[in-house]
Amino acid sequence: MRRRTNEPIRSLFAGELRVANLGLASFGEALRAAGCPVVDVDWRPPAGGDPELARLLDGLRAESGDGWVEEIERANRTAMERLLAAQPTLIGIGVAQDVIPGMTSDTILHAGPPVAWERMCGPMRGAVIGGLLYEGLAASPADAERLAASGDIRFDPCHHHQAVGPMAGVITATMPVWIVENVAFGNRAFATLNEGLGKVLRYGAYSDEVIDRLVWMRDVLAPILAKALRKHGPLDLRTLIAQALQMGDEGHNRNRAATSLFIRGLAPHLARISEPGDAVARIFEFLNGNDHFTLNLSMPAGKCSLDAAADVLGSSLVTVMARNGTEFGIRVSGTGDRWFTAPAPKVAGLYLPGFSEADAAPDIGDSAITETAGYGGFAMAAAPAIVQFVGGSPERALETTRRMRRITLAESPAYRIPALGFAGTPTGIDVLKVVDTGILPAINTGIAHKEPGVGMVGAGLVEPPFNCFAQAARALAQTLDKSQE
Repeated sequence: MRRRTNEPIRSLFAGELRVANLGLASFGEALRAAGCPVVDVDWRPPAGGDPELARLLDGLRAESGDGWVEEIERANRTAMERLLAAQPTLIGIGVAQDVIPGMTSDTILHAGPPVAWERMCGPMRGAVIGGLLYEGLAASPADAERLAASGDIRFDPCHHHQAVGPMAGVITATMPVWIVENVAFGNRAFATLNEGLGKVLRYGAYSDEVIDRLVWMRDVLAPILAKALRKHGPLDLRTLIAQALQMGDEGHNRNRAATSLFIRGLAPHLARISEPGDAVARIFEFLNGNDHFTLNLSMPAGKCSLDAAADVLGSSLVTVMARNGTEFGIRVSGTGDRWFTAPAPKVAGLYLPGFSEADAAPDIGDSAITETAGYGGFAMAAAPAIVQFVGGSPERALETTRRMRRITLAESPAYRIPALGFAGTPTGIDVLKVVDTGILPAINTGIAHKEPGVGMVGAGLVEPPFNCFAQAARALAQTLDKSQE
């Protein structure tokens, strides 16, 4: 008796074999080695493979019964309308203790979620030491350490005071700060002026060179820039960032175009103010030599935009991602001011000569507010040259932006990317989409030395801990349940 055969299966093996590999790329390596074409599919189990978390997501998204899908969608529409309508505008420069809410002479603000002196990482300790020396509260690094440990200094996150700070994020009382106002909603955000790269306070360096530069920035740079800005008038940061994205920036680690646009806009006013020519010339030299200068503008621009979208009951929009070198923390619109934290990861990247991963501190800084607002790592497709600074390839930059669409709620109508047909940047991280897909926000960042006083050692790419988002999803579900009581 003749055996029946399955012709489709026979034809499958008779032709050229093509394989779709779901999961780890290593699963397809043996086939690749044998010359078989393999397409890797970025698939991960829902909710990170956690059955309880998967059931929670299913419950939230249920169309009927106890589901919250309509409430969450309504809340997210409200939050995103506020975020996308934001108009961050630079309106001036002030002194931290005069303009930042709750700032006092014995307060030191820092990046990331709350952290006590005893748990601070090396670069943050170094920045605190430098801040105390700069303020004249300590005569030596040893004095500064004793004072920091004494309990007489109040440490608080920048985010608790409408502020953001790159890397260690240290802000002290007499530091000059940018004043950025979201003119669509009237709320403000603040950030220090950028020092440049290398041995700088935000990377934990506190040598005489670092303190002298900070004093010059306070006594010369800030007052002269403030005069020029008053003559210029308010500066539309949304337009500045939008133009920079179309010129090869991404708003976090590549700011060359934005800095050039900033200098171009203020140059006529700097030239006309009554200040010594040598002082103005030094300012031009400093700005020209500091391609990162406008990072400290793109950060408060994102902060005041996202603050307007905070505290919307039921919204799953992530409003803060921040790191203190010890912990990574996020906040979500629908859960208010609550932090969800996990240990800060290490950054995978490129190192300056003489340094390696063994020298690196864990991820640190408030600068991930740029990604949270829809640029930075989310706009890497706009800045393929960024890979020369943080690693990777131009292809990866394009793919990163495309991948972020799967975890966001909208495209930005303002921030557009030429390489993607002028599509808007992925904007509005949805904590539930992150948990569901397992795709984590892409962040590009600098790398600080793990020891205080050394400074910058490299730059790279980092992903937040999944557990932050899992905690936030659970808390959002609990908040929604309580709202029914």
